Amino acid sequence: MGATGYIFSITTNTTNLSTLKKTYRYVNKPVVLHSIVAEVILLIPRVVCGFLLAKDFGASKFGMPWTPAEKNLGLFEVGYWFPADVAEYGGIFAMFPIFFAWMAAFSEAVGGVFLLIGFNTRLSSFLITVTMLVAIFAQQWNNGLWNMLAAMGFLWVAMYCLVFGSGKFGLDNLLDKKLKRSV
Repeated sequence: MGATGYIFSITTNTTNLSTLKKTYRYVNKPVVLHSIVAEVILLIPRVVCGFLLAKDFGASKFGMPWTPAEKNLGLFEVGYWFPADVAEYGGIFAMFPIFFAWMAAFSEAVGGVFLLIGFNTRLSSFLITVTMLVAIFAQQWNNGLWNMLAAMGFLWVAMYCLVFGSGKFGLDNLLDKKLKRSV
Protein backbone atom coordinates (compact mmCIF):
# COMPACT_ATOMS: atom_id res chain seq x y z
CA MET A 1 0.00 0.00 0.00
CA GLY A 2 2.86 2.38 0.71
CA ALA A 3 4.27 1.98 -2.83
CA THR A 4 0.83 2.44 -4.40
CA GLY A 5 0.25 5.61 -2.41
CA TYR A 6 3.69 6.87 -3.48
CA ILE A 7 2.99 6.16 -7.18
CA PHE A 8 -0.42 7.82 -6.92
CA SER A 9 1.23 10.85 -5.31
CA ILE A 10 3.77 11.13 -8.16
CA THR A 11 1.03 10.75 -10.78
CA THR A 12 -1.10 13.39 -9.08
CA ASN A 13 1.81 15.84 -8.89
CA THR A 14 2.69 15.22 -12.56
CA THR A 15 -0.96 15.69 -13.55
CA ASN A 16 -1.16 18.91 -11.53
CA LEU A 17 2.02 20.21 -13.20
CA SER A 18 0.68 19.33 -16.63
CA THR A 19 -2.61 21.08 -15.86
CA LEU A 20 -0.71 24.10 -14.56
CA LYS A 21 1.37 24.26 -17.76
CA LYS A 22 -1.74 24.00 -19.92
CA THR A 23 -3.45 26.76 -17.94
CA TYR A 24 -0.37 28.97 -18.15
CA ARG A 25 -0.23 28.43 -21.93
CA TYR A 26 -3.94 29.15 -22.28
CA VAL A 27 -3.69 32.45 -20.42
CA ASN A 28 -0.37 33.66 -21.83
CA LYS A 29 -0.35 32.32 -25.39
CA PRO A 30 -0.07 35.42 -27.58
CA VAL A 31 -1.92 35.91 -30.82
CA VAL A 32 0.81 35.53 -33.44
CA LEU A 33 0.03 37.52 -36.54
CA HIS A 34 1.18 36.33 -39.95
CA SER A 35 2.69 39.64 -40.99
CA ILE A 36 5.99 40.94 -39.67
CA VAL A 37 4.70 44.50 -40.17
CA ALA A 38 1.67 43.76 -37.97
CA GLU A 39 3.95 42.22 -35.33
CA VAL A 40 6.13 45.34 -35.27
CA ILE A 41 3.01 47.52 -35.04
CA LEU A 42 1.97 45.46 -32.01
CA LEU A 43 5.49 45.61 -30.56
CA ILE A 44 6.13 49.36 -30.68
CA PRO A 45 3.28 50.62 -28.43
CA ARG A 46 3.80 47.72 -26.02
CA VAL A 47 7.50 48.51 -25.61
CA VAL A 48 7.05 52.30 -25.47
CA CYS A 49 4.23 52.14 -22.92
CA GLY A 50 5.99 49.49 -20.84
CA PHE A 51 9.15 51.61 -20.79
CA LEU A 52 7.32 54.83 -19.87
CA LEU A 53 5.24 53.14 -17.17
CA ALA A 54 8.26 51.48 -15.58
CA LYS A 55 10.78 54.30 -15.98
CA ASP A 56 8.74 57.43 -15.34
CA PHE A 57 5.30 56.79 -13.90
CA GLY A 58 5.98 53.72 -11.73
CA ALA A 59 9.49 54.65 -10.57
CA SER A 60 8.28 58.01 -9.29
CA LYS A 61 5.94 56.24 -6.84
CA PHE A 62 7.59 52.85 -6.30
CA GLY A 63 11.14 51.92 -5.36
CA MET A 64 12.85 50.20 -8.26
CA PRO A 65 16.58 49.92 -9.05
CA TRP A 66 16.23 52.83 -11.49
CA THR A 67 14.15 55.08 -9.23
CA PRO A 68 15.86 58.49 -8.98
CA ALA A 69 17.86 58.89 -5.77
CA GLU A 70 16.00 62.11 -4.86
CA LYS A 71 12.79 60.04 -4.46
CA ASN A 72 14.49 58.35 -1.46
CA LEU A 73 12.61 55.06 -1.93
CA GLY A 74 13.82 51.60 -0.96
CA LEU A 75 13.21 48.62 -3.22
CA PHE A 76 9.43 48.00 -3.59
CA GLU A 77 8.65 50.89 -1.27
CA VAL A 78 5.74 53.20 -2.09
CA GLY A 79 6.28 56.96 -1.95
CA TYR A 80 5.15 58.44 1.38
CA TRP A 81 2.68 60.80 -0.36
CA PHE A 82 0.93 58.23 -2.55
CA PRO A 83 -1.35 56.47 0.02
CA ALA A 84 -2.73 59.88 1.08
CA ASP A 85 -3.40 60.69 -2.57
CA VAL A 86 -5.19 57.34 -3.04
CA ALA A 87 -7.26 57.86 0.14
CA GLU A 88 -8.69 61.06 -1.37
CA TYR A 89 -10.54 58.94 -3.97
CA GLY A 90 -12.92 57.94 -1.18
CA GLY A 91 -14.89 54.72 -0.69
CA ILE A 92 -12.86 51.54 -0.56
CA PHE A 93 -9.71 53.49 -1.48
CA ALA A 94 -10.03 55.48 1.76
CA MET A 95 -10.44 52.25 3.72
CA PHE A 96 -7.28 50.58 2.34
CA PRO A 97 -5.09 53.36 0.91
CA ILE A 98 -1.75 51.61 1.49
CA PHE A 99 -2.88 48.43 -0.27
CA PHE A 100 -4.29 50.28 -3.29
CA ALA A 101 -1.30 52.62 -3.49
CA TRP A 102 1.05 49.63 -3.47
CA MET A 103 -1.02 47.80 -6.11
CA ALA A 104 -1.18 50.85 -8.39
CA ALA A 105 2.53 51.60 -8.08
CA PHE A 106 3.40 47.91 -8.53
CA SER A 107 1.22 47.59 -11.63
CA GLU A 108 2.88 50.64 -13.19
CA ALA A 109 6.50 49.80 -12.28
CA VAL A 110 6.62 46.00 -12.44
CA GLY A 111 3.69 45.68 -14.87
CA GLY A 112 5.48 48.18 -17.10
CA VAL A 113 8.62 46.01 -17.11
CA PHE A 114 6.54 42.92 -17.88
CA LEU A 115 4.77 44.77 -20.69
CA LEU A 116 8.12 45.95 -22.05
CA ILE A 117 9.60 42.44 -22.27
CA GLY A 118 6.31 40.70 -23.10
CA PHE A 119 6.18 38.50 -20.01
CA ASN A 120 2.79 37.62 -18.50
CA THR A 121 1.47 40.30 -20.81
CA ARG A 122 -2.21 39.65 -20.27
CA LEU A 123 -1.95 39.66 -16.47
CA SER A 124 0.14 42.82 -16.40
CA SER A 125 -2.19 44.41 -18.99
CA PHE A 126 -5.17 43.61 -16.80
CA LEU A 127 -3.52 45.24 -13.77
CA ILE A 128 -2.52 48.27 -15.83
CA THR A 129 -6.05 48.52 -17.26
CA VAL A 130 -7.58 48.58 -13.78
CA THR A 131 -5.00 51.10 -12.56
CA MET A 132 -5.60 53.40 -15.53
CA LEU A 133 -9.39 53.21 -15.13
CA VAL A 134 -8.98 54.28 -11.50
CA ALA A 135 -6.57 57.04 -12.56
CA ILE A 136 -9.05 58.32 -15.15
CA PHE A 137 -12.27 58.12 -13.15
CA ALA A 138 -11.06 58.66 -9.57
CA GLN A 139 -8.08 60.95 -9.99
CA GLN A 140 -8.30 62.90 -13.25
CA TRP A 141 -12.03 63.04 -14.05
CA ASN A 142 -12.56 66.52 -12.58
CA ASN A 143 -9.28 67.86 -14.00
CA GLY A 144 -10.37 67.80 -17.64
CA LEU A 145 -9.63 65.68 -20.67
CA TRP A 146 -6.10 67.01 -21.14
CA ASN A 147 -5.01 65.59 -17.77
CA MET A 148 -6.54 62.21 -18.62
CA LEU A 149 -4.65 61.71 -21.88
CA ALA A 150 -1.64 59.84 -20.47
CA ALA A 151 -3.81 57.42 -18.51
CA MET A 152 -6.11 56.98 -21.52
CA GLY A 153 -3.15 56.17 -23.78
CA PHE A 154 -1.85 53.56 -21.35
CA LEU A 155 -5.38 52.19 -20.99
CA TRP A 156 -5.83 51.64 -24.73
CA VAL A 157 -2.44 49.98 -25.17
CA ALA A 158 -3.06 47.77 -22.12
CA MET A 159 -6.48 46.75 -23.45
CA TYR A 160 -4.93 45.96 -26.84
CA CYS A 161 -2.27 43.80 -25.17
CA LEU A 162 -4.92 42.20 -22.97
CA VAL A 163 -6.54 40.83 -26.12
CA PHE A 164 -3.49 40.06 -28.28
CA GLY A 165 -0.86 39.26 -25.67
CA SER A 166 2.79 40.02 -26.36
CA GLY A 167 2.76 39.00 -30.00
CA LYS A 168 5.64 37.23 -31.67
CA PHE A 169 8.33 39.43 -30.09
CA GLY A 170 7.80 38.75 -26.40
CA LEU A 171 8.86 36.28 -23.75
CA ASP A 172 5.33 34.88 -23.65
CA ASN A 173 5.78 33.55 -27.20
CA LEU A 174 9.12 31.93 -26.33
CA LEU A 175 7.69 30.37 -23.17
CA ASP A 176 4.65 29.15 -25.09
CA LYS A 177 6.86 27.35 -27.61
CA LYS A 178 8.88 25.76 -24.83
CA LEU A 179 5.80 24.68 -22.88
CA LYS A 180 4.15 23.35 -26.04
CA ARG A 181 7.02 20.91 -26.46
CA SER A 182 6.90 19.81 -22.80
CA VAL A 183 3.12 19.32 -22.46
